Amino acid sequence: MIVAKDVPLSEITLRKYEKPAKLKERELVKKVCLAVGLLQPGDSRDVVVDVLHVLLKGMKRKRAFNCSEIEKRVIQNRKMHKLPMLGVAPSNVRRQIKRLRSLFFIEKVKTTYRITEFSPLSETFEEKIERFLLHSTLQRVKEYLSAIDDKFA
Repeated sequence: MIVAKDVPLSEITLRKYEKPAKLKERELVKKVCLAVGLLQPGDSRDVVVDVLHVLLKGMKRKRAFNCSEIEKRVIQNRKMHKLPMLGVAPSNVRRQIKRLRSLFFIEKVKTTYRITEFSPLSETFEEKIERFLLHSTLQRVKEYLSAIDDKFA
């Protein structure tokens, strides 16, 4: 028996949390990662937070980093915050970079990575996710709902 796999064209997870108030830098970055689905609630392997945190710090100085620089800074960041060295393997850091790129939060320029165009994340989210990805996803869901209405009305 052949089972067809339904593979989505795109996927997005959004979560709503309390308003951000008096959060330290890393905790704020963690909430963003949770809110946009880069991190699952209760996940102990949260190195994606450190990768994004490192690149956000670089954005202040208009700096881009190659993979090995990101890896080193991620380890430093985790030591500074007294966190276990879970998920700091180079292969996992690269995987987290890829996930951040898939949300358009970061981009590759030659052999380095940076926050997309050194622009605020809120602008990138609005332009790339809200206007493009979210809009087209909602439109497709509505097409499926209309098809259901037509079939079962």
